[in-house]
Amino acid sequence: MNGTFWLPMLVLGSSLLPGLLIFFLAEDRSGIRTLLNLAGAVAKLLAVLWMLWGVYNGVAYEARLPFLPGLDLVLRVGPLSLLFVVLSTGLWLLTTIYAIGYLERSPHRSRFFGFFSLCVTATVGVAMAGNLLTFVLFYELLTLATYPLVVHRGSEAARQAGQVYLAHTLFGGALLLAGTVWLYTLTGTLEFTPRGFVSHLGETHRGSLIAIFALTVVGVGVKAALVPLHSWLPRAMVAPAPVSALLHAVAVVKAGAFGVVRLLYDVFGAEFAASLGVTGPLAVVAGATILYGSLRALYQDDLKRRLAFSTVSQVAYITLGVAIAGPLATIGGLVHLVHQGVMKITLFFCAGNLAETLGIHKVSEMCGVGRRMPWTMAAFTVGAFGMIGLPPVAGFVTKWYLGIGALEAGQDWAVYVLAGSSLLNAAYFLPILHVAWFRPPPPAWPHEHDFGPRETAWALLLPPVVTAILSVAVGLFAAAPFSPLEWATLIAEREFYLP
Repeated sequence: MNGTFWLPMLVLGSSLLPGLLIFFLAEDRSGIRTLLNLAGAVAKLLAVLWMLWGVYNGVAYEARLPFLPGLDLVLRVGPLSLLFVVLSTGLWLLTTIYAIGYLERSPHRSRFFGFFSLCVTATVGVAMAGNLLTFVLFYELLTLATYPLVVHRGSEAARQAGQVYLAHTLFGGALLLAGTVWLYTLTGTLEFTPRGFVSHLGETHRGSLIAIFALTVVGVGVKAALVPLHSWLPRAMVAPAPVSALLHAVAVVKAGAFGVVRLLYDVFGAEFAASLGVTGPLAVVAGATILYGSLRALYQDDLKRRLAFSTVSQVAYITLGVAIAGPLATIGGLVHLVHQGVMKITLFFCAGNLAETLGIHKVSEMCGVGRRMPWTMAAFTVGAFGMIGLPPVAGFVTKWYLGIGALEAGQDWAVYVLAGSSLLNAAYFLPILHVAWFRPPPPAWPHEHDFGPRETAWALLLPPVVTAILSVAVGLFAAAPFSPLEWATLIAEREFYLP
């Protein structure tokens, strides 16, 4: 077994092993816990960058382990896998730094960081899954690993949010498993294949395939927060800010959106799915989710709930792009997997800073906060501009490709959805910026934490500043080699739209 086998295993184990060790650490062993967290995150990043270069040059990475008769557990790394793995790995390192600072004086840190590491292990497993069986197993592990993070605070609100989250995600997982078993009985295989592995069945099993598509898309649509399966996400905002960052930008909702991509392109194939008549309804659901999430965000005074409904809207861009199924729209949907992650994690980091430093949880409490925390609010402003779609921030690139891709595919209605969403994005983000930068500050903040002359702790400030810079850089240098846009184009060329 050479490096093409061991590198995927290293990417998986670099968070799994530290996570298991952290569970056994006493609460006062913060130095060892921090070392394990950061060492695992750095090791994972280095391994992923090595694979990035290899895949770009045509190297195939695969680890295959026997599991069931005729079915293996498969980790396969290609351009699509790496798009999600690089996002998760890079943002995990920054979220780890942020979580160390955020939870510095909190109880149950070993439990938190243990499940935190398992969460990322499951996420990269979802990304590298080479067949639907492996995908389902890691998808369910992700549910089990994130539930303790959602209920970490131990309050009644956290417990209720955890119940809602678990009920939704286990229901979705059951549907996904049922569809997977049904699919295997029809095809005899579950291997992800460019242009899908079910098209050879043709019209003979049309009704069954439509039902399987509905089952599996609803199964992954729960985590992707497609309407009406989204209600768990705003409830889960009672979790600490690092958990919110994981849910929205790194792990759960991205795993759901990534699942939609896998089902549409590597299970059914975009052309065959269109012939079944299932891509049009999926695009309509995505468009409705985009507008609904934005409308609900308008009326939220709680900052994290406003950001949560924004996520409901923004993640649906990914589904819309791949459901339209044209090359340019697909590129727009794929690149938004990265763009939304970088921009949204910036916003949640900043929201966490406001809560931890000044006790601010509501938009109505943010008057003049830009003067007290200028770096935090500058990063928030960049993230908000990106969500609206203003150039040169990354969100503009996404909306440009989705728009011209929709026109290319003859789906003009999607352009109106994108335009309406951008107006709504501005309607719920610009008032926040106005209040923060132009309204006078109150005599006292709700609960100010003393960081001396500093704005806040460096571990809380560094991650959002870095991700805000990245949000501008990936938009400004979208045509550069190895940029998210160029990589999404590579995926479309190599895996989805083969000559």
